[in-house]
Amino acid sequence: MRTDYKHNGVTWVDLESPTKEEVKGIVEQFCISTMVAEELLMPSTKPRSEFYGSFVYLVLHFPTLRRTHKSMEQEVDFVVGRNFIITTHYDVLDPLHKFSKVFEVNSMLDKSNIGDHAGYFLFYMLKKLYKGVEYEVERVRHHLSTIEGDIFSGHESGMVEVISKAARDLLNLRQTIEPHREVLRTVETEGAKLFGEDFTPYLRALSNDYYRVHNHVMRNTESLHELRETNNSLLSTKENETMRALTIMALLTFPLALVVSILDIDSVHNPVRGLPYDFWIVLSVVFVLGVCMVAYFKHKKWF
Repeated sequence: MRTDYKHNGVTWVDLESPTKEEVKGIVEQFCISTMVAEELLMPSTKPRSEFYGSFVYLVLHFPTLRRTHKSMEQEVDFVVGRNFIITTHYDVLDPLHKFSKVFEVNSMLDKSNIGDHAGYFLFYMLKKLYKGVEYEVERVRHHLSTIEGDIFSGHESGMVEVISKAARDLLNLRQTIEPHREVLRTVETEGAKLFGEDFTPYLRALSNDYYRVHNHVMRNTESLHELRETNNSLLSTKENETMRALTIMALLTFPLALVVSILDIDSVHNPVRGLPYDFWIVLSVVFVLGVCMVAYFKHKKWF
């Protein structure tokens, strides 16, 4: 599906899952290379940036943690010249969709002051997309706060799976955005040739946005590691307490059971068997020995 926007002499063409006919129309209208046109027809495996003199071709992947999407990341291809920008994606991209709605309204009211070339369009689109990534990171941070509360509420066992899922989300965020570093570095170095030296601060600002998001992910990853260590320590402590209780029970019951077995031996010289109240004698011996053992365990501070 193709959607066109125009403002201040700049044309923005947004393609969602483009067909061959739509891509062919793009090639004829903006004179982009057939190599790039072929790339627009299908998703790419990794982010990259390629400069072709009159335009730059960018491929970037952005993470999405919501289960409504088919995959954990969404690709956006940018073809940017001086007076045009082409965006291609293969699923509904919420930040880009919101940007288009705001841009369309502002353009109709003639309130948009984006800039005089398509580089500014790229700048504001990427800022919106990184804002979307920050929102995903913030959702994970909020989830970590919930996990922290549950850990100290005695739910250590149930938190093992929850922490693992949070770790998977943070790993997906990190693996998806880390390749952006080299792409943005290339754009910052080469972009001035295409958009002018005055645009360099904007390109540098994009790199700063990336590093801010990346640092946010890393801080949450460190917090998750601390929560995992804390949960493992509490879980280990609880398991040790359980094992100690079971061990003390074994220490109590085994000697007493042994005494009862010995006193119950059917032999001629058994000093208890056959006496009046022999059952109560055995029970009293077991009770006294049990009290003595409990007192000894408390003296040793075993419980």
